[in-house]
Amino acid sequence: MSMRDFSVGRWIPLKIKVFFIPAVIIILSAFQAPHLDSSSKIKVVTSVFPLMEFARAVCGERGEVSLLVPPGAEIHTWQPRPSDIVRLSSADLFIFIGSNMEPWLQDILEGVQNPNLRTLEASQEVSLIERDPTGGEHQDETEHQHEHEAMDPHIWLDFQVDELIVERIAAVLSEMDPSGTSVFEKNASAYKENLRKLDRKFKESLAECAHRVFILGGHAAFGYLAKRYGLRQISLYGVSPDSKPTPKKLIEVVELTKRHGIQVIFFEASVSDKLARVLARETGARTLVLNPGANLTKEEMKLGKTFFDIMEENLENLKDGLGCR
Repeated sequence: MSMRDFSVGRWIPLKIKVFFIPAVIIILSAFQAPHLDSSSKIKVVTSVFPLMEFARAVCGERGEVSLLVPPGAEIHTWQPRPSDIVRLSSADLFIFIGSNMEPWLQDILEGVQNPNLRTLEASQEVSLIERDPTGGEHQDETEHQHEHEAMDPHIWLDFQVDELIVERIAAVLSEMDPSGTSVFEKNASAYKENLRKLDRKFKESLAECAHRVFILGGHAAFGYLAKRYGLRQISLYGVSPDSKPTPKKLIEVVELTKRHGIQVIFFEASVSDKLARVLARETGARTLVLNPGANLTKEEMKLGKTFFDIMEENLENLKDGLGCR
């Protein structure tokens, strides 16, 4: 879809201050490379790391793919700078998650000075699941105030969904560069096969475990993974990592942990493990890391860490924490 077709549904974007005016953007753009013609590589910008890897795999040598958010930044709370808007203005295609994953999305797109920028909202054709901070079957009135905000945006943690995203990326790139269609389709097919292998490995490895419940001392980022493999996620708070749990919620999770006989509390790689350590101390459990993979650190980028590397590490820790055979 074109930028003019872009819609953010009913969610309310985070209000941010982006100090720029169109004239400044035009001046800064003069120092950027000129807009690529049809014989040049397609310039793609993505909002999260998994989308960058998917796009790079599909593009191959026919595209240049970069991540808009800098290494180590938290996707939900990051604030764009004028230079980020300039960079996006020089792109041909912007791929993002949507579904409230990027609260700054509408603001940055309104500042883009490129009427030809194509956009791809990865969550648009995905059956989103509702967030549930408790991991249970109940949500209270406050959690239902904004229907769209109540949807979990971490869609890349379902590898079957990732196959659909890869297909859509290949289709859009083929529209933009018809002569590269066979390359995009071949690359997409190869990457999808790797996703299927990863999915099978998760299914087989998590089939027989002592526990089907895992506790997160952080936000509810793993709902899609839990649903895919018949697990139950219990977290201290909802899908936003800047939320804070109430004392009541902390007590409830401690009781749940003891009741299920859970020996491991998980925490996210990019979020403080303080609350996970509190839970572990109160329940006699130990801690392990789970990484949603929305972004990488500078060190991980330098080492060439991949989406598959992150997911393989998650699988090993899940097998350990759940007591899988």
